Amino acid sequence: MTQESLKTDVVIIGSGPVGLFAIFECGMLKMKTHVIDTLEFTGGQCTALYPEKPIYDIAGYPSILASELIEKLEEQAKPFEPTYHLGQQVISVQKTGDGFEVETSKGVKISAKAIIIAAGCGAFGPNRPPLEGLEEYEKTGAVSYMVGKKEDYRDKKIVIAGGGDSAVDWVLSLEGIASHISVIHRRPKFRCAPESADQLKKLADDGKIDLVIPFQLDSLNGENGKLSQVVVKDLDGNKKEIDADHLLPFYGLSMELGPIANWGLNLDKNHIAVTQSTCETSEKGIFAIGDINHYEGKLKLIACGFSEAAMAAHAIYPLVHPDEAFHFEYSTSKGVSK
Repeated sequence: MTQESLKTDVVIIGSGPVGLFAIFECGMLKMKTHVIDTLEFTGGQCTALYPEKPIYDIAGYPSILASELIEKLEEQAKPFEPTYHLGQQVISVQKTGDGFEVETSKGVKISAKAIIIAAGCGAFGPNRPPLEGLEEYEKTGAVSYMVGKKEDYRDKKIVIAGGGDSAVDWVLSLEGIASHISVIHRRPKFRCAPESADQLKKLADDGKIDLVIPFQLDSLNGENGKLSQVVVKDLDGNKKEIDADHLLPFYGLSMELGPIANWGLNLDKNHIAVTQSTCETSEKGIFAIGDINHYEGKLKLIACGFSEAAMAAHAIYPLVHPDEAFHFEYSTSKGVSK
């Protein structure tokens, strides 16, 4: 393990959309940032789970792909020259005389005046179905928990399992690309946006997809990581074999705070309680923004996370520049300067 000691104004934990926007907000206030993420790339869930999924509630963009949003946020942050530490986890946070020392799993130590936790819901990974031989198919991509490029599924037979937004969204996105889509769900009702449920029903009524209900995954058939069939069963144990090239299980994410849970913060289940006006946690100098934080009236929207990034950055400013009076200016008047 390497040992490297660095210094900055603010450490941002998490490089999802909210973490990336926090770089910009800190930069506008002349604060340097180092960004740490367990993933090998920026973008968080937008990159890892649904890069080609359109997002409709970003101000100024009637529709934007998740991957494109991340590209725009990186471009917006770039003038402030953030330092990224990807593929590593924060394993400890120690208080110092004038702030904190953060250490990562790769032995990097960073001193900072403040910390912003923008880690979504902490370290996450997919909930994997308990199927025998699953890993063999995961290695070849026959079983996957995300869609990187939709074209990879062109003219393929796909089984999508799950009843939430992710499952339904990908059915709607891949219909017309895949040669056939079967949707496995254990109950008739889907936990998704009503409009999406209506579109799903229409596709089924028109014979463009198969709704295999009420069934759940039972086993996989194939050889050497090449999938040939997905076997499902109903509540009475009756089984059905479905020809398939790919299985996409969307059973949500396993959310764990990891080491964050041991930092002495005021936790509300798997979320960090903060003061709404500043997003500061129970530990002075540590702030939490985005999906990981909680306060009365909290909405889990990227738009709200952007607002929280701005509030946290302004609350941090006097910690980094204690002897400088702050004069609020709009970006249109001050411009973007490093």
